[in-house]
Amino acid sequence: MKSINISLPDTMRAYVEEQVAQGGYSSVSEYFRELVRHDQKQKAKERLETMLLEGLNSGDATEMTTQDWENIRQTIRERINKPQGTV
Repeated sequence: MKSINISLPDTMRAYVEEQVAQGGYSSVSEYFRELVRHDQKQKAKERLETMLLEGLNSGDATEMTTQDWENIRQTIRERINKPQGTV
């Protein structure tokens, strides 16, 4: 694991130290890791919501045909059988 050094104003540092003491974190590093994990989850949720809205707004739904499913299966087979490292 690599380290990142950050500089904080005294008021922010005091806040972080208070959160560690009251929040059950074992260290300042653990507190920051939790902040990053929370941010990652929030960004993933936002991306999912955007994709869902794009899907809903993409037009009228059409029923999948047998040929549609076969095309999807064929695409997956090709990806699985493609040698590693090729694009």
